Amino acid sequence: MSPRRNEFLPGTLELLILRTLAAAPMHGYGITQHIQRLSQDILKVEEGSLYPALQRLEVKGWIKSAWRQTPTNRRARYYDLTARGRKQSSIELASFDRLLVGIRRVIKTQEA
Repeated sequence: MSPRRNEFLPGTLELLILRTLAAAPMHGYGITQHIQRLSQDILKVEEGSLYPALQRLEVKGWIKSAWRQTPTNRRARYYDLTARGRKQSSIELASFDRLLVGIRRVIKTQEA
């Protein structure tokens, strides 16, 4: 089986970002590391996907950003959930759970 590039279903990356930021405010690199670590290296978010997604979420008012110092004394843009983002995170998670139920039903039907 040939290795495939990570491909996310539409909206999945945004959901992962929202759920990640629910834990704590983070900078872009921290977000990618968090997702990769929790997925045990199954999910890898490329910068070319991450930053446009962060911009979309900020435009929607679901996250906000501010420049801060990192623990290594570098300046980085940190992202944090807004109240609207917390609410939307729950909505997106429920929608994703419904999608997974549908996918599981199709897969089980094919196995029978």
